[in-house]
Amino acid sequence: MKRALPVLVLSVAGLIPVWRYAPSHDTGSSSTTEAAAPASTPSVSSSGGTTTTVVSGSTLDTEKGPVQVQVTFSGDRIASVRMLQQPNHPQTRAAVPKLIEETLQAQSADIDAVSGATITSDGYKESLQAAIDARG
Repeated sequence: MKRALPVLVLSVAGLIPVWRYAPSHDTGSSSTTEAAAPASTPSVSSSGGTTTTVVSGSTLDTEKGPVQVQVTFSGDRIASVRMLQQPNHPQTRAAVPKLIEETLQAQSADIDAVSGATITSDGYKESLQAAIDARG
């Protein structure tokens, strides 16, 4: 009887990760990302001498789910980045603000991947680069 309680507690503790497991969305592809849709045509507006351009990057199907960014340029600078599509995963939700912050500091897609969200980071960078390229 003295062993029954620890065995029961350890058994339940061992099953908790199984219950919380969220499988990834496997696309059947061996690559981490593949382009699903090209970047959008830039939307341009002008006010007070500053040109604002909004461009959506390519939609990339990753192992975790689709990734797509929208970039707002103010003149020649990246003013903001917004995720249009992202995997519904806790690591992705934690990584996105870091990726956006690094993008605004670097003003390019030449940023580091976020540890624990490498697949999403790679998709983010590829979609971001497509948006930058589409702006011309």
